[in-house]
Amino acid sequence: MAMKERDALSFSGWLALLVGLGSLAGAVAVFIQIKQHQQDPLQYVGGGIGLFLFGVLLLAGCAVIGPNEARVLTFFGRYTGSVKEAGLRWMNPLTNKKAVSLRARNFETAKIKVNDLDGNPIEIGAVIVWRVVDTAQASFDVEDFHNYVQIQAESAMRNLAMHHPYDSHDDNVISLRGQSEAVAEQLRKEVNERINAAGCEVIDARIAHLAYAPEIAQAMLQRQQAGAIIAARQRIVEGAVSMVEMALDQLSKRGIVELDTERKAAMVSNLLVVLCGERATQPVVNAGTLY
Repeated sequence: MAMKERDALSFSGWLALLVGLGSLAGAVAVFIQIKQHQQDPLQYVGGGIGLFLFGVLLLAGCAVIGPNEARVLTFFGRYTGSVKEAGLRWMNPLTNKKAVSLRARNFETAKIKVNDLDGNPIEIGAVIVWRVVDTAQASFDVEDFHNYVQIQAESAMRNLAMHHPYDSHDDNVISLRGQSEAVAEQLRKEVNERINAAGCEVIDARIAHLAYAPEIAQAMLQRQQAGAIIAARQRIVEGAVSMVEMALDQLSKRGIVELDTERKAAMVSNLLVVLCGERATQPVVNAGTLY
């Protein structure tokens, strides 16, 4: 059963500190008085030992808790609560007080090799920023929550890379390189789902390294360049066809010139050459009649 964090009973430690130190000082004073009352030393010995033990117990219950820190208390193996209030606090001196930091932490995952959605081997790594939000779960539900978070983050990153292509020219397809913000948000959510059992949460997750595997990097670069050229050409052709269609429609509506099918075909061919050509076209001026 998952542990849930709860507040432990604690008090301000200043009074316990003063009383504890006073008890130790009183014990020393009592032991000094033994030499002057040798006729009944047991009474003073008992009083001195009692004051000493009382002072030790009071001081043993004091602990200094810094900002964004907590103490997880266990009493003979049973979880009794957590103390998060900063300052000098006094708790049950018989409990074990484990310190747990609540500060934000970060680490960079190892660069792992994985196949993306298209089956291409890629290298990917991420930076994860996380913190502990439930000290009981972090202390008792997993063996080592630091190691647990790191392993689950790498597992989530591997799974994310397998469900997205490295790159895509389709704006509707989320790619690892093209939509980095969306990919980072997906990574954050997936890691959060995996480390929830450890009482931790991810504040931010970012892809820190992304590249094709060395053995296919050159080939994939050429493929990527070819894909970019094809995508650009497709956009150019789509735009050129739309412009030719608009030109013919405007000429017909305004009655500027009447073109038969053959003339329209010739005009479409010339316009597509002008709009889709890589180099500037050289116009040919017809000085004669139309026919």
